[in-house]
Amino acid sequence: MKARYKFAFTLCLLLVLTGLASAEEEVAGGVTDSGWVAISAGLAMAGGAIGAGFAIASTGTAAVGATAEKPEIFGRVLIFVALAEAIAIYALLIAFMLWTKV
Repeated sequence: MKARYKFAFTLCLLLVLTGLASAEEEVAGGVTDSGWVAISAGLAMAGGAIGAGFAIASTGTAAVGATAEKPEIFGRVLIFVALAEAIAIYALLIAFMLWTKV
């Protein structure tokens, strides 16, 4: 397994375990609502960050190649990289909304 996948898997596992550990009161199922909210917020952020990473990797590589051949299109290809970065921002927004239970 590549190092970046090991890091992402470890981060996701840590977020899930943190969400399970944050359940202070036990109910019939074993995990309270706050535990599920923490797990879902962590998974939303982790999924969004991993997806944004893949998107930035592919669009960034293509943008660098296109800019190397034709430097005047730098502004146009920068827009595509910024759109890929917006995925992580949307995931952070959803995780924050889950955490504050909006």
